[in-house]
Amino acid sequence: MTGALRAEWTKLRTVAATGWLMLATITATVGLGTIVALAVTYRSTGPGQDIPKLSLVGIQLGQAIIAILAVQTISGEYSTGMIRVTLTAIPRRPTLLAAKAAILTALVLTAGAVAVLGSVLVGRLILPGHGFTAAHGYALLSLSHGPTLRAAAGSVLYLGLIALLSLGVATAVRESAVAIGLVLGLLYLFPILAALVTDPQLKRHLQQIAPMTAGLAVQATTNLGRLPIAPWAGLAVLAGWAAAAVLVGGLLLRWRDA
Repeated sequence: MTGALRAEWTKLRTVAATGWLMLATITATVGLGTIVALAVTYRSTGPGQDIPKLSLVGIQLGQAIIAILAVQTISGEYSTGMIRVTLTAIPRRPTLLAAKAAILTALVLTAGAVAVLGSVLVGRLILPGHGFTAAHGYALLSLSHGPTLRAAAGSVLYLGLIALLSLGVATAVRESAVAIGLVLGLLYLFPILAALVTDPQLKRHLQQIAPMTAGLAVQATTNLGRLPIAPWAGLAVLAGWAAAAVLVGGLLLRWRDA
């Protein structure tokens, strides 16, 4: 396993796209959070805003780049034919997939932590100047605040699970474009479908099983009773999606020829 981890780390580290995609994730996440923080004011929104969740809104964009990075981790080898060389060097396919998952997750968690900390810092610096102050019932954003820490840490874990989900899908279908389309469809089409449904019960059930809607419940710090699913339970739903994708991908990787 040590050799497989070293090999996967070397491959990801020496591919230029890896660094650029991680940088793009951080930039997109913090950038969207900055735009939203600059655009929103207490006067325009009034009371009741979930400030930590508002600051972390960029995760919804950054996850798309994470999905691309995760898909390319294995589908890029299929497109170039390098997968045959990889399987010759590491014939135990479950070990190969586990090594890819471990290295990818470590990289994504690192980039995610930087992106989340940047987003929280941006919210802390900008939002008070837009009226979100103690006078209006809003405390300064701080990771020492339990719910805010949970939202931040949960967002980092969310990105890690998105990476595993994407890796599993890419391992199963092999084709980059197809895998990216499937992952982005799972993430973004579920909320659209739920928005079109008029039956409240069906809408709630769709929100409870949707990878993105359920997973991002971990960012909520206010009005938790109104959520379709509890914060950590929602993240567990996403973990279930990721585990299922990796399991299916791993079985297909083991059964099929390169």
